[in-house]
Amino acid sequence: MTSTAFEGARTALPTTSRVGVFSDVDETLIRVKSMFRFLEFYLERRGEPAATYRRLIAGLRSSAQRGASRSEINRGYYRLLGGEDARRLSEAGHAWFIAERDESPDGLYVPEVADALAGHRLLGHELVLVSGSFFACLDPIASDAGAGRVLATRPVIRRGELTGEVLAPMIGPAKGRAVRLSGLLGGFDLARSSAYGDHSSDLEMLQQVGRPVVVGDHPELLAHARRAGWSRLTTGAARR
Repeated sequence: MTSTAFEGARTALPTTSRVGVFSDVDETLIRVKSMFRFLEFYLERRGEPAATYRRLIAGLRSSAQRGASRSEINRGYYRLLGGEDARRLSEAGHAWFIAERDESPDGLYVPEVADALAGHRLLGHELVLVSGSFFACLDPIASDAGAGRVLATRPVIRRGELTGEVLAPMIGPAKGRAVRLSGLLGGFDLARSSAYGDHSSDLEMLQQVGRPVVVGDHPELLAHARRAGWSRLTTGAARR
């Protein structure tokens, strides 16, 4: 088993002040887009030819080229999973995570972000993952990273199977609303909390906390960070 920066933070003592650290997942905490990497893994595990994945993803890319929003693309992804068994997806998600974490040449996590979040946890801050991805990908990541909760896209499940619909894509403004509700209903002191995001779609989430951190070099997000005086975390990928 490959060690991670999170292992030293697992014994952090809880705090009563409920300071949170909200983190985007794909290309912020981890190097890859979890939904797509998982789908490729799942189809291969199920015995599908590689062409099946390429065909399904081509449809989503075509929608994006026609101007579909990120929320629409997110919904389109989950329609691909309509009829799939939720338990089977969860089991495949844990297998996918182990493969990505232990076999990727550069590792799964973005080290600078993993180190920063581990530091927050040592201070007693509660880690909350915020992502448009779903339980199959996020549950094993949350467990490994020590996240106290996950705010994610929730596929509709009936009789143990995904219907292909979702309650609401956790994209863009939805991330901001979810973090704001965490302050109102979850007892987090958002003025003292932090958030990490790498894309302009994370902007609403970052705006909800007193200590936002921009990860990487997305031009639109960096421009906003400069105007607002936000912190920036430069990663190895951004320096190359």
